[in-house]
Amino acid sequence: MISLQVFYEGHVQGVGFRWSVRDVAKGFDVTGWVRNLADGRVELHVTGDDDEVRAFLDRVRQGELHSLIHKQTENKLDKPVTARGFDIRHD
Repeated sequence: MISLQVFYEGHVQGVGFRWSVRDVAKGFDVTGWVRNLADGRVELHVTGDDDEVRAFLDRVRQGELHSLIHKQTENKLDKPVTARGFDIRHD
């Protein structure tokens, strides 16, 4: 199992990015959440088997969202994400 915090920069707010990420997550055995940040970035937390998480992040980065992302930064988390399914957070 791996848990990652991922930040996306670019044209990622106000364009349905979070909803698209949630839809992509439905095709993978991952749990987590995604939210907008006040500084214009989008933050994602995801947990799952290493291969599944990597495949999910590849689909986000290379799918229809690729043109919106200018930078992606990953940090490994020490604890798994506590979530059921994959949610959009509004906090």
